[in-house]
Amino acid sequence: RGALLGVAVDLGTTTVVVRLVDLESGEVRQVQSFENPQRFGGSDVMSRIQYDTDHPGRLLQRVLLGYLAHAIEAFDCDPDSIFEILVVGNSTMRDLFFGLGVESIGQRPYRSETEHAFRRGERAGMAMTTTARKLRLPANPAARVTSLPLISGHVGADTVACLLAIGLADESRMVALMDIGTNTEFALGNREQLYVASCPAGPAFEGGIISCGMPGLEGAIEAVSLEPQDGSVSYRVIGGGEAEGICGSGIVDLLSELLRSGRMNALGRMTDESDRFVIDPERNLFLTEEDISQLAQAKAANVAGGQIVLQQSGIAPRRLEQFYLAGGFARHLDLEAARRIGLIPSFPLEKMTRVGNAAIEGATIALLSASRRARVERLVNRAVHVELETDETFFDHFVEGCQFKPVEIMPVQPEEEEVRTQ
Repeated sequence: RGALLGVAVDLGTTTVVVRLVDLESGEVRQVQSFENPQRFGGSDVMSRIQYDTDHPGRLLQRVLLGYLAHAIEAFDCDPDSIFEILVVGNSTMRDLFFGLGVESIGQRPYRSETEHAFRRGERAGMAMTTTARKLRLPANPAARVTSLPLISGHVGADTVACLLAIGLADESRMVALMDIGTNTEFALGNREQLYVASCPAGPAFEGGIISCGMPGLEGAIEAVSLEPQDGSVSYRVIGGGEAEGICGSGIVDLLSELLRSGRMNALGRMTDESDRFVIDPERNLFLTEEDISQLAQAKAANVAGGQIVLQQSGIAPRRLEQFYLAGGFARHLDLEAARRIGLIPSFPLEKMTRVGNAAIEGATIALLSASRRARVERLVNRAVHVELETDETFFDHFVEGCQFKPVEIMPVQPEEEEVRTQ
């Protein structure tokens, strides 16, 4: 009797998104998001792994579950009508949520406890299932909490959700997916083959560790331009109020404008010999050369990841027919600006598609369709995980990627153009 509801959750390192879904009609009834409360344990996954290892008591799990419980209770529904909660996130976020130890994810070969058990033959897969009662989440007494599987290493259930959202399990074309975030995931393939990698970008392009950086919330500068006549700064603020900081899309715009106007060179140095660029003197908003250095390193990790996946797959770049950009940050990205500074490769714009928060879209699909969930799980079981840290060319790609210039996809040698099959 009554409603039959489910909840889809994307556990981002920076932001958590929660959807209330009607399981009968497929309608998304309500959406909530909040900043991941685990940030006191660090802004990136390695910091949180260290924190969880050093502080017994599962504090990171408990604080996250507490915030999620409040979010679910705030939905306009009877919690007893919620019968399933489906969770996705990177390997660390997902395992912290389920109360698993994460120390092994932070040590070579960077695998979760579930992946180690799966490889030993002790588990049939890397998905997780428990009950809402065990996690003390407000839901029907019979409600279960499930997750999509991890792929390998830091490539987690959120990447599986993204692949589900773009329909890769049914895709015959060769496509690439770049999910830009604190940990950027890169995937390349189709329904026959799949190569994946995790790029340790860090939180710089999400406003973290930047002097005046902030998440893409009300008060954040989201777009910037420099007037060609007098070089004055104009910007747009989320919510239309006074600027309090600058978020990722605004940072990309600013770097692109500094580069275009010649105020910054390709090495990230100010050409007027100052150590910062002032965005708004009245509100003391600025970008320093140290900030730019952090952004260069974050960008370089993404560049190296994409180049090495292409190199190891042996797939010729000319075979790529579609390039998907995922993540809340990518949704607001000016693609021309992102290409100018080399954050994304110089692919034709007509081949690029922004798919927003594909992780929550995929989580919603998985919540509603067991058959589609099964198809994508079969695909990721065949995935080849490209371990960037063991590739001897990583440092060369990283150094090259630190420069603010367009990134041309590495040409694949003729003898490598045939796709290698496993």
